Amino acid sequence: MNAPLVPPESYWIASTQATAYPPVEDRVATEVAVIGAGITGLCTAWELARAGRSVAVIEADRIVAGVTGNTTAKLSAQHGEIYSHLRHAFGAAAARNYADAQTGAIEHVAAVADELGIDCELERAPSFIYAESEDGVAALRDEAEAARAAGLHAEFTTETGLPYEVAGAVRVENEAQFHPRRFLLALAADLVAHGGQVFEQSRVTGLERDEGRHVLAVQGGGEVRCDEVVMATQFPVFAPMKIIARLTPRREPVVAAPIAASADPGGMYLTQEEHVRSVRTAPYGEGRRLLIVAGEKFTPGDPDTTGRLDRLSAWMTGRFDVGEIEYRWAAQDFTTTDRVPFVGRMPGEDGVYVACGFGGWGMTNGVAAARTIADTMAGTPPPWAGLFDPGRFHLLKEAGRLASAGAKVMGHYLGDRLPHAAPSDPAELGPGEGAVMRLDGGLRAVYRDEDGGLQIVSATCTHMGCIVAFNDAERTWECPCHGSRYATSGAVLQGPTTKPLEPHPHD
Repeated sequence: MNAPLVPPESYWIASTQATAYPPVEDRVATEVAVIGAGITGLCTAWELARAGRSVAVIEADRIVAGVTGNTTAKLSAQHGEIYSHLRHAFGAAAARNYADAQTGAIEHVAAVADELGIDCELERAPSFIYAESEDGVAALRDEAEAARAAGLHAEFTTETGLPYEVAGAVRVENEAQFHPRRFLLALAADLVAHGGQVFEQSRVTGLERDEGRHVLAVQGGGEVRCDEVVMATQFPVFAPMKIIARLTPRREPVVAAPIAASADPGGMYLTQEEHVRSVRTAPYGEGRRLLIVAGEKFTPGDPDTTGRLDRLSAWMTGRFDVGEIEYRWAAQDFTTTDRVPFVGRMPGEDGVYVACGFGGWGMTNGVAAARTIADTMAGTPPPWAGLFDPGRFHLLKEAGRLASAGAKVMGHYLGDRLPHAAPSDPAELGPGEGAVMRLDGGLRAVYRDEDGGLQIVSATCTHMGCIVAFNDAERTWECPCHGSRYATSGAVLQGPTTKPLEPHPHD
């Protein structure tokens, strides 16, 4: 099966109405400005508005259309083999605090959905991490014991609802899954009803202080003045190197196809084998479910994205009795060097808060982050606030991953310039193909569109100067260092960058 070069929008986006909130066109004044309108930003703003704060959400594109709109939408406290890691690295109390934050987030979503009467297809289901190979069983047994000690209803088992055998699994009860856009679009409407403001197509390009207040510059000339700022942008728009250097990007394709309700595996599943496989289903009409499979994680700009999408599609159709694949999309997130999110006050910045580094578990971590920031602003930080503190640094525990991440970035920054030393010829590109070439003495990102026309822009990422690479499945330019993404025209699709790739004149 060959996947198409350009996956369509996600099921969550396709099954909900588009939004049309206004842009920031002049000066906006508010107590708190929240940058980013995914699950973290909207939940934070909603919590603050409910507490009586004046709040404005500023989104670069459309709300819940970025990372949150492309998630697999698992509301699970089981985040891979996280509890054995936390117990070993930071102690039993840290593992329990992490579990409390995640389980609290699940129950909070359920309570808010019930309070507001939101039909977000919230379903209770068990969550599993599993291994088909005996080599992974010992680690799963250790994880089951660590998760149980942290307070989760966890057990080791060899029985699952999957249509193939596993050597072992950790089952956690009473987890949940939902339709994220249905939940968050309703939350945004309630936010506005309680006096909050939501702005779309308003990319924040600068952050300064003026007369004791923060001033956010917005592309197009608008500005937002506020007392406090929350950066809920997955990768902080403005952050010190202490945080930037400890965030590693990853991208992951997703495929979805209808499956008979009778063949539903009955839970949420994850394995690290075969380059990661994540499985869940969602309601999809009478007698059917939508099987959603993610995996094949890669660094943005990987040269084999179409191949990864094909392998994921083949795995799903080979393991499950599904209909034709109807949706394909991709999700992106960042992992910190100690595998715990950064949530709280930005180090060295008065009145600036950050939430990032969710490691692919943004649904519960996003809600937990919102509650953490809102409570911290109110002077009552939750017990897990110290665990998530962005100012923390554990040199011995992070040294290896930090060195690896730094070496990878430096390798891209320097090494990606070397293979392109010889001149290249754009005439070699076919329709829909892109490549980085040395033209006119510089590295250019060259793309030939379906009509045969060329689009040529600078290949230097405007964030920190790494060289972008072509994603042949989504037809985008991506930075392998920090995950910035651009359209073939050079327009910004995803930060941390705030500036487009420079156009290069050509005949």
